[in-house]
Formats: sequence, C-alpha cells, structure tokens
Amino acid sequence: MNIPKKALAGIALAATAALGLTACGSNAGSAPVASGSASDGSVSGEITVYNAQHDTLTKEWVDAFTKETGVKVTIRQGSDTELSNQIVQEGQASPADVFLTENSPAMAQVENAGLFADVDKETLDQVPAEFRPSTGKWTGIAARSTVLVYDKNKISDDKLPKSMLDLAKPEWKGKWAASPSGADFQAIVAALLELKGEAATEEWLKGMKENFKAYKGNSTAMKAVNAGEVDAALIYHYYYYGDQAKTGENSKNVTPYFFKNQDPGAFLSVSGGGVLKSAKNADAAQAFLKFITGKQGQEVLKNGTSFEYAIASQVDANAKLVPIKDLQAPAVDPAKLNSAKVTELMTKAGLL
Repeated sequence: MNIPKKALAGIALAATAALGLTACGSNAGSAPVASGSASDGSVSGEITVYNAQHDTLTKEWVDAFTKETGVKVTIRQGSDTELSNQIVQEGQASPADVFLTENSPAMAQVENAGLFADVDKETLDQVPAEFRPSTGKWTGIAARSTVLVYDKNKISDDKLPKSMLDLAKPEWKGKWAASPSGADFQAIVAALLELKGEAATEEWLKGMKENFKAYKGNSTAMKAVNAGEVDAALIYHYYYYGDQAKTGENSKNVTPYFFKNQDPGAFLSVSGGGVLKSAKNADAAQAFLKFITGKQGQEVLKNGTSFEYAIASQVDANAKLVPIKDLQAPAVDPAKLNSAKVTELMTKAGLL
C-alpha cells in the first residue's frame, strides 16, 4: 500500500513526540513528565535535579526519596558555578526542577536572577533561621566549616593565627595553601566580604597573593600539608574527617584548627536547595526538598560518609565532628553572599 509523503511525515512526527514523552532521563535526557499531587498529598511522576553536591550524598537522598514516593529523579551533575550559570542562561526554559549546591553563593546567583519559587513553609520550618536565607527563596540542606589544617611538627599551638585575617601578615609568607579557583574557597571570601566589607577583603586578598601557595582542590591542598610541602591550608573540615574515616594516609600528619570566636575563618558555609519557578513537577520538587531537610534526609548526613553537618529537623551532626555550637561561627545571611563581587576582587588581586 502506498502512503502519501505528507502522511508519512505526520506518522514520524507523532512517533518522535511519543518517544520524547516516554524516554528515560539521563544526564543529557529529556525533560521529566509533569505530575501533580494526589488528594492524599502523595506525589508522582519525575523530577530533574541539577546537583552540585557530592554525587554519593545526593544519590543516597534520591534513592531514599524514590523508595518512599515512587518519584523518579534524574540527576545532572556539575559544579556550583557551572550549574548556576547554566540555570541563569536557561532561564524559564531550564529543565531543572531542583537545584542543590555545596555553597550558598551559587544559590544567591539564581535567586538574584528571579528563578526560584518560594520554598514551602513546612520545609522552611524544619531548618533553623541561621541556616537559610532571610528571603525564603531557598533553604539550607547541610553545612561545612572553614578550618585551617596544619602540620604540628612545623607549627606549635602558640604560633597558630588568632584570626584568618592573620594569614595575610608577612610572618605567614610561603607557609599556607588554598584552592582559590574553587567554589569552596570563593564562598569563604564571600563571607569575609559580607562580614568585613570590600576594603578589608581587598587588603586581605592582596596579602594572600603575597603569602600563599595555590593548589587545585581542597584535598590536594591538604595532601600538600601532609607531605610537608607547606605548613598549613585553609579548607573545609570534611576533607580531613573523610580521609581519617578511610585510610588516613593523606591526613596522618595533619591537625584541624578551628578559629571560632565569630572570626571570618569560622565561617559555616550553608549548602543550598531550591525549587525552580519553571519546575515541570513543582509538587514533587517541593516534596524532595522537604524530604532531604526532614529527619530521614538529615540522618543520611549524620550516619553517612560525607561528614557534612546535619542542620535541620533537630538531627545531630556526625558524632566524629565538632558540634556546631562549639564552632562559634559568625552570623552570615546566605542570601547576601556576592559571588560576582568576589570574582571581581579575586581577579583584581591576581588570584583568578
């Protein structure tokens, strides 16, 4: 039987559309099928998560959430800056339903672009106010503390800096390391900018440029301390605790030092989670955010191997960590961390 060309084209188009609706999600997959919530409050369908958090941590959250709800979750992995820039570029056409980060500045970037929906009140109520932005456009999901890891054989306790700001002084020239190109370190600088202002931040970055040794990645910087290449490194706490929980081979000569006293070096960086305004399945996206900030989601942090701080639903941190209350972290509104200004100042200082 002869089928007219126009009819064949129509059949092909219909088949293509059907495939688009039924294809399984992948890192380069199609947009999820939108679904609403049932009258009993349950959710269904699929969501896409743009994930800048540790892939193993998010997979634990996703597996538990899918087991409980049946909602299929497609994860697209990337860095804080990479994914926040991508979401801003995609705008209302973004296939993302949820965005998760390791640090707050990337969340603030997406918020400032007007792309987040309000987080459900029940979810916000699970997270103490100090661990979420004042705007309510996203929420904290975990946290990591700034720490100076050092070699005790090279630095005695009485020679440790009283403040992170001391690392810009001449006596620290050539003695410490950092990874300035990473989102982790840039979040620390963003907190310094918010706490001490532009002039003080610019001055500290100038001193840093004179004094520090650059490494790519916090774990690499810690390994350098362990190997005796440098005396100390400014990183996040979980690199040390994670290595200690394994073989300890990259941290056996390393000791963590917490600045405390509301010092900029005691900054507690909040990892964020938000639902996009353009989410195709907003109900399931909100449910996922509620789940990971709920008791079951936070216990993944408490009992898992990420060694990030649980911050919500009154779940204690991993027992191996210094309790949050003892960190004496400065109060910083995560919504006010300015990644664009930080990039400008660090570039001006010759650090980027």
